Amino acid sequence: MILCVVIAGLGLLWLLQFRTVHQASRRLRAQATENARLALLDPLTGLPNRRLFNDRLERAAAMSARSGQPLGLVLLDIDRFKDVNDTLGHPHGDALLIQIANRLTRTIRDTDSVARLGGDEFAVLAPVLESVQAGEALARRIRDAFIEPFDLDGLTLHVDSSIGLAVMPDHADDMTTLMARADIAMYSAKSSGDGPTTYQEPTTADGQHTSRLMLLGDLRRALATDGEIHMHYQPKIDLSTGAVTGLEALVRWNHPELGMIPPVEFIPIAEQTGLMKLLTARILGLVSAQLSQWRETGQDLPVAANLSARNLLEPNLDIVVATLLEMHGLPAHLLELEITESAIIEDPVGARAMLNKLTALGVTVALDDFGIGNTSMSQLGTMPLNTVKIDRLFITNLASDTSGQVLVKAIIDLAHELGLTTVAEGVEDEDVIQRLHTMGCDIAQGYHWSRPVPADQVPEVLARLEAQPPAAGIATPPPRR
Repeated sequence: MILCVVIAGLGLLWLLQFRTVHQASRRLRAQATENARLALLDPLTGLPNRRLFNDRLERAAAMSARSGQPLGLVLLDIDRFKDVNDTLGHPHGDALLIQIANRLTRTIRDTDSVARLGGDEFAVLAPVLESVQAGEALARRIRDAFIEPFDLDGLTLHVDSSIGLAVMPDHADDMTTLMARADIAMYSAKSSGDGPTTYQEPTTADGQHTSRLMLLGDLRRALATDGEIHMHYQPKIDLSTGAVTGLEALVRWNHPELGMIPPVEFIPIAEQTGLMKLLTARILGLVSAQLSQWRETGQDLPVAANLSARNLLEPNLDIVVATLLEMHGLPAHLLELEITESAIIEDPVGARAMLNKLTALGVTVALDDFGIGNTSMSQLGTMPLNTVKIDRLFITNLASDTSGQVLVKAIIDLAHELGLTTVAEGVEDEDVIQRLHTMGCDIAQGYHWSRPVPADQVPEVLARLEAQPPAAGIATPPPRR
């Protein structure tokens, strides 16, 4: 009898434990499912994010390739959205984005899907189209969704958008090309202000504008693949010792058909079209990986990478940098970030806030091209900077330019008063080196020592610089460790 009671009790206990474990397991599975779902949605608007949208686009493109059914892709961004944020504040900007998302959702067909790709950029995927003309009709409906003004807490706001359309297979044979050509069409709409624009094959009569559009599409494609975007490195020299103190990383684009494209041609395009965030992420990723590789061989030189004004206003830039440092196991002091004066001038408060976050990580910050912008001395003194780089414009003819000598000396003295290191760019001869050394400039870089070279040539350049005699007036460099 007692045994039966014990067995029954154990059975009941087992059932209770099973029920508890089952419920807990079900809750965990439900939570995991919800977490996975949320990871694919934009937290502000509830729309699919770029990751989910790319997955849908990839599957739709594969189906279109098999069936021949036209597939439409509409990209749009909000004109002057930054002005809304700057003037009315981010809460109003967020409210505007939510209303736009709701309007787009009501505008599209049941077979279409809309996503927020990031910032003020949205996309509409139309996997079932009858023709290019049907896609153009969709683009016009999207434009019409912006006719009615938006109400932001009683404030009436009229907003325009730049809309670009590309259709597969008419304009592209694969997902990457389709995205690039929709981007080209959107950029063309933004430039012309003529409303929704459908991608058109460039003609020789289109001139420079077409060239920029072609580069835009190719740049987006290059950023979606590996191999075309890479870094060259130029050494920086301590003018007191002649030793190499670090390297500057300079981005290069090796186009498969056009060859090496100068940064001056593609950087402005990236800044004007929203690709700068992707390009900078690639640059920082390449530099971090290279730093890690060099550390394994015993080379521990700091490397500087350039940021644009647009980068400095990205709210999660510090998180991106911290993640890369952790991923590659890098001490923060090995990474230096160079910003331009325009980054400070455009939004001093926002720039200072982000620079404080970056320097809190331990990275160093340099102000690039100093002397050609409008940074005030008061701004220079309040920004968390480590280094001032004197623009090459003042360095090239320094030995013979008396007024330039006065200005460079003033910059060096001002920087030193603020506790900042000075770096001169564009040094090409020993007369300039001697002059800079006499003025008290700390570091220099330029063709006199080395042109920017690919990563695999850096060890050879460093060995050569270590072996050669120092320039006049500079002490013999110590052995590099």
